[in-house]
Amino acid sequence: MKTARLVAVLVIAAIALGSVVGGFLPRFDYARQDRDQIDAGPSSAHWLGTDSLGRDRFARLLHGTRVSLLLAPAAAALSMLLALAVGAASGLAGGFAERSAKATIDLVLSIPWLFLLLMVRALLPLNTSPALSAVVTFTVLGVLGWAAPARILQAHASRLRQSQFMLLGCASGITRGRLLWRQMLPNLRPVLLAQFWISVPIFILAEANLSLLGLGVAEPLPSLGSLLREMETVLSLGGDFCRLAALLVLVAVVSSLQIAVSHKEAY
Repeated sequence: MKTARLVAVLVIAAIALGSVVGGFLPRFDYARQDRDQIDAGPSSAHWLGTDSLGRDRFARLLHGTRVSLLLAPAAAALSMLLALAVGAASGLAGGFAERSAKATIDLVLSIPWLFLLLMVRALLPLNTSPALSAVVTFTVLGVLGWAAPARILQAHASRLRQSQFMLLGCASGITRGRLLWRQMLPNLRPVLLAQFWISVPIFILAEANLSLLGLGVAEPLPSLGSLLREMETVLSLGGDFCRLAALLVLVAVVSSLQIAVSHKEAY
């Protein structure tokens, strides 16, 4: 394991462990308001200060990181299942099924999915619970993010279909379902895992974009994207650089995931 990948994995593990463990501590309640400490600076009671409602910024950072790190992989898993069902299955079938799937993938890729996200998320009622808004946001991300991985999986599956061991299996009378399960999936697993880890930071950034527009995870539940709204402009910092904590965590998470995936693909 290369040093850069090891450091990236350790950073991700430390951030994930800290957010999960710290989020369960009663002291770090992301919704509790301290009306006597509004927009306060760092102190022993509030390590990163408080926001405009008197909520502990460090507590919200812990919970926001946990939300993003738990739901982004879930959205990526959903996206990979759809990509596998459309891309790998059509690549194995070939013929009309492959051509139809390829046309569908191209159509989905041509659609500006950010606008679809905005439209679907904006259709939710205003009284949607924060937990439901988080689940819906990342579910929509997963449903709309399958096309690019599906194209890659379809290309690999098409090459595998024409390989000698697959032709031998077909000549031996093995059903396509068994070939998909016993031969195709094991050979597609490295590609599938690579696409999964590539999708995770993409979904984290997509949610951040939605939250900056006020269409991501609903208040008071925090996410990395919603926490960035505190620094919409440079003037909003007001010399309080603790507001940059969410940005630093977001950059660390995304960069570490990209480094870990790129070095893994290099092997």
